[in-house]
Amino acid sequence: MLFIVVKYAVTAAVIVAVSEIAKRSDRLGALIASLPLVTVMVMIWLHFEKAGTDKIANHAYYTFWYVLPTMPMFLLVPWMLRKGVGFWPTLGVGCLLTLLCFALAAVVLKRWGIGLLP
Repeated sequence: MLFIVVKYAVTAAVIVAVSEIAKRSDRLGALIASLPLVTVMVMIWLHFEKAGTDKIANHAYYTFWYVLPTMPMFLLVPWMLRKGVGFWPTLGVGCLLTLLCFALAAVVLKRWGIGLLP
């Protein structure tokens, strides 16, 4: 039980720290947010929980393929916000675009034997 509390605390602290840094510096906050901190933390947690190297390797492998469809959102959101579209509609459209990109990636990658859907 203590381990799960530590996991929550450390994970939350990283997210809060990044958001606080981002308030002060756009570039530094974005740089830190773009680092695979969550993935690295998950791999560390899996290692501590004796999940095995195959589980950790699969996590890193699938994370790579899941990150790619999120990239267009990071171009669409700033463009929409700069055009005067509100935050919530922009975020919604960005999420929809990401879902569409995920679906497309799943279909395309399946042809190469990479199954993204559970």
